[in-house]
Amino acid sequence: MAVQPASNLSASAQVTLLLTVRNHPGVMSHICGLFARRAFNVEGILCMPLAGGDESRIWLQVLDDQRLLQMISQLEKLEDVLQVHRFGPEMPIFNQVEDLIANQR
Repeated sequence: MAVQPASNLSASAQVTLLLTVRNHPGVMSHICGLFARRAFNVEGILCMPLAGGDESRIWLQVLDDQRLLQMISQLEKLEDVLQVHRFGPEMPIFNQVEDLIANQR
């Protein structure tokens, strides 16, 4: 099975979730586990600590389907998730990372 690059996915189907979370061990595992238990694939993940180091920002690229609103609701219930914002194709961060990687080859 061939892996489809993010740029080949339908732009209308791409959604970026921007999470602000507490920064400590296990937070990413809880978030990814939530998606895995529901067989919801995460196409891309970026994570960076915010100033001070007590919080991090996580970008998740997922495909939009009928389960996404429920997934967002479940994310918001996690103790370490402080905020969740949903963006469509106007959030270019994954395309920028893909371009950066391509330019390093």
